[in-house]
Parts: sequence; structure tokens; C-alpha cells
Amino acid sequence: MLLLILGYLGGALTILSPCILPVLPFVFARADQPFVRSGLPLLAGMGITFAGVATLAAVGGGWVAQANQYGRWLAIALLAVFGLTLLLPSLAERLMRPLVNAGSRLSNFARADSRPAGPGSSFMLGIATGLLWAPCAGPILGLVLTGAALQGASLGSTVLLLAYAAGAATSLAGALLIGGRVFAAMKRSLGAGEWIRRGIGAAMLAGVGAIALGLDAGVLTRISTVATGGLEQQLVDKLARKDEGSGTMMMQAPPSAMSAKPAESGSMMMRAVDRQMTLPVEGQFPGLTGAVEWINSPPLSAEALRGKVVLVDFWTYSCINCLRTLPYVKAWADKYRDQGLVVIGVHAPEFAFERNIDNVRKAAHDLGVNYPIAIDNNYAIWRAFGNHYWPAHYFIDAQGRIRFHHFGEGEYEKSEAVIRQLLAEAGHGDVTKVAMTNSNAMQGVEMAADNDALRSPETYVGYVRAENFASPGGAKADQPKDYTVPARPALNEWGLAGNWKVGAEQATLERANGRIIYRFHARDLHLVLGPGADGKPVRFRVTIDGNAPGASHGTDVAADGSGTVRQQRLYQLVRQSGDIHDRTFAIEFLAPGVQAYAFTFG
Repeated sequence: MLLLILGYLGGALTILSPCILPVLPFVFARADQPFVRSGLPLLAGMGITFAGVATLAAVGGGWVAQANQYGRWLAIALLAVFGLTLLLPSLAERLMRPLVNAGSRLSNFARADSRPAGPGSSFMLGIATGLLWAPCAGPILGLVLTGAALQGASLGSTVLLLAYAAGAATSLAGALLIGGRVFAAMKRSLGAGEWIRRGIGAAMLAGVGAIALGLDAGVLTRISTVATGGLEQQLVDKLARKDEGSGTMMMQAPPSAMSAKPAESGSMMMRAVDRQMTLPVEGQFPGLTGAVEWINSPPLSAEALRGKVVLVDFWTYSCINCLRTLPYVKAWADKYRDQGLVVIGVHAPEFAFERNIDNVRKAAHDLGVNYPIAIDNNYAIWRAFGNHYWPAHYFIDAQGRIRFHHFGEGEYEKSEAVIRQLLAEAGHGDVTKVAMTNSNAMQGVEMAADNDALRSPETYVGYVRAENFASPGGAKADQPKDYTVPARPALNEWGLAGNWKVGAEQATLERANGRIIYRFHARDLHLVLGPGADGKPVRFRVTIDGNAPGASHGTDVAADGSGTVRQQRLYQLVRQSGDIHDRTFAIEFLAPGVQAYAFTFG
């Protein structure tokens, strides 16, 4: 709703731009004519012009953005051009001159008719007005359209464009009804309007830089949906902390978008999993439009999937909660494929490196994910579902209706029972002959968390979301600095040692032999890591309370604490054996360039 209001206001305020002045005297000349015969057709002509430009830009821009990952950079370049046109009116005038000329010819034709204004001439004057509006509306409207191309075509984009056009029409209607008084007021406001225009241009160029550097990933995940912002997001955050009916407590991954946290609530679940449950209709399957690419499958549509039972799994490959649910999702895909189940993984990135499709493709191969994966880099599918969580599972029946959802880990028996019931409803085979998934077979990072021993929260290293950073002097954003670890860190405090550059979402080691320490309480400790920009592997050593981990080493660490960062992913560094109590973890990197993103525990 907030973006719709801003789009409407943006259209309405466009009339304050200086380049609108040449056409307004002719509009005001008709202010004394009947509104239905003169004003209304004029507004209709202007609206049709906007609709035509919007349709061409949305269709063309949407195709470019979805053609491949390089289309994103083309869209970013266009966004930069639009930002420059807001800063430099002369550039906008040169770019839009063909439209202005066409509008001038139509305007002259409409004025040539000396008879009282009729609907036809007013309609043509409206088309001319729309074209003459281009030098001012073009850049601002272009920002909206390019944003739609970056995020994918959707009903939300269409409504946003309509809100912008409605705002422009409203301001022009006011000019028609009030007449010359508006014209005089506009002249007085030109100075302020021009500075506002330039301020928007500067802000958009800053936004281009953020998108190009991948910083928009965090913004998107915090916004979650195109209609959520400000107070609405705070309300979502509060509501998300409530129980999700099944007993799974949702916790925010502060301060990013909601990341559903682990909880096992199967103790009350009866083994009679094929007993009928009441599964109300929660909504219609919104489809999968907006994926920038598909892995393991050609693009799939809601129409093509009609008649199948569909499980949509929102995940991202460095998310520990997603990795712990993955064995169950893979098992369901394999066991029920012949009965009519289609599992689709929607990969929505949290970190910038997860936007790299080659990284996702390699991770899918390494994790053994062979079902279709929709790459949702622009969060188009995420928004279409109104989703807020990693992981999130949506269960869709053969008629294309969402019948059940589950956020986070746990309740695997219930989820599988839902699959079996929907398959039975669709008449797909005898599912009772298929054995239920064995939850005791999970190993490595896929093993469920030990929630009874878990006392440490997910902790981000980048300064945007970092908490409990305890190195003396604090972090210095985006600049190299020599750090020292805290002498006696309290539980869940952490720090850096050596020369690091702390960025928005990660810290990069500038010189060899840098360290990270964390005082934690959990069975497992994971850290999302990646090599430097050159891709060279970086060796490391892990200690627990100053000693080699021994039997408490993780799957990515040897008993002596040695390991190597070879790719951007989650690394399991500690899996404690025996009693769990407060421990001090330390990792030392023997070469520069390594990037550290986030700690997670289990």
C-alpha cells in the first residue's frame, strides 16, 4: 500500500516540473469548457498514452530482465540513465525530444480547430499532453518501469503503474477545474520542485550503486513483499513471533526478513499419518512467473502443473534451517514422484553471492537436489506468495489451490501426511504402500538441531545486521582496520583479530593470520564463508577453548582443526560430543581474502 501511495503522489507531483509549462496554457484555455466534453476526453487521451508507453516498457523490460542474468545489468544501466535525467534536465530533454515533437504536432492540430472544444479534439490534446509530459514524466515513470523489470512482471507492478498514471491525471484534472490559479502557483513552486527532482535523481543513482554491489539483497529480504513497508513491516515482525498454530515458534533473524527458526513439535503427532485431516483452501496457486532461470527443468507454469500435487519449497543454499529440511524434501520428491507429486524449490537469495546462478547450480548438485529449481533472484515468486520465511513450504492440490503451509523446521510427519492426503484426493495411486520418511537417518549439517542445548542465536558479521560485536573500539564500516579480540567475551559475544574490512554483509580479511572468536553455547557451530575475489582457496585452523577440536570437529574440519575455504557456502566447524556448555570458538585464516558472513548454531 505504501508504494501505491508513493506512486500516486509521484504522478501527481510531476505537474510541478518546469517542462510541463509549455502545454498547460492550452489546457487551461479549455478550463471553462464542459468537463465531460472537454476535460474528461483530454484525461482519457493522456491515460491511453501513458498506458501505451507503460505496456511497451513493461513487456520489453520484463523480457530483458528475465532473459538471463545479464539482463539485470542492462536494467541497472537503464536505471542509471533515468537517474541522470532527473539530475540533468537538459539530458532528459534531448532523450525525449522525439516524443515532444510528436506531441507538439498533435497539439497544434488540436488547436487548429476553431470550433468549440469537442470530445475528439480534446482526446487528441490529451494524447499530445501525454507525449509532452515525457521529458518530465519519462524519467520518473522510467524508474517505476525499470523497477518493475528488475523485480519481474506482476499484478503489483501493473497496479503501481496505474497509481502513477492516476496521480498525474488527478493533478491535471485539478488544473482543469481550478484553471489559471494552479498555473500561477506552479510558477512559484518551480525552484523547490527542481531541487526535489534532483534529489530523487541523486538517490536513484545511489540505489543503482547498491543494486550493482548486491546490497539490494538485504533490502529485498527486509521488505519481503512489494506492499510491505515501515509500520506494516513492524506489524508483520510482531505477528511473526506468534505460534504458527502447529506449535512452531517463529523468530526473527534480526534485523533482516523473517527466517523461521527450528522447533520440533512432532511429539503430539500420531503415527496414524494417513488419517484424514481438515485442509481448508488458503488461496490460489499464484504461479511461478518471474523466475530469472530454471535448474533441472524447463520453466513450469501453474497451468502446466494443474492435475498434479505441488510442493513449493522456498530456500536459499547457505541457510542452515533450509539445509536441515532438505533431506525430507528430497525424500518426498523421490518417493511420491510416480504418485503425482511435483516438488519445486524456489531459491530466493539472502546474500549477494547466492544470486550467482552458477553458485546455486553447484550447490544443488553437491546437495543432491534433482527436482526443478526456480531462481527467484528478484523475489517475484516470493512476493506473489506473500512469503516471509526461509524455509517455507506451500502444499498445492491438483486443482491449483493452496491447502496447507509450514514455516521453518519440524512437523515432517504432518507435512508428509498432507502430501499423502492431497495425492489420495487427486486419485494418484495407493500412497499407503509408500513407507514414511525415516527422520533418524540425517547426518552432518542436515541433522536436526539440539534445541535443548541451544543458547546462541544466528549472528551476522556485516555491520548492517551485526550484534554483540565486542572487539575494542567497535567496527569501522567499509575501511580496513586492525582489530583485537575481547579479553573475556561474555556468552554470544564475538570479535575480530587482525586487519579486516567490515562491509555491509560480510567482513573481508585484508592480511594473513586474521582470527574470529565467538563465545557460544550449542552442539553445532556453522559459519558462512567464501574465498576472496580471486577465488583462491584459503586454509584455516579451528580451536575450541584454545585446543584442537578433536572429536568435536565439524564436517568441514579435521580433528586437528584444519580446513579450507574453497567456495561460498555454509561450513560446519563444530559438532560437540558429550556435555554442552559455554565454549570459546576461534578460527584463524592463514591467507588474506576470506569473507565471513554469518554464524548459525544447532
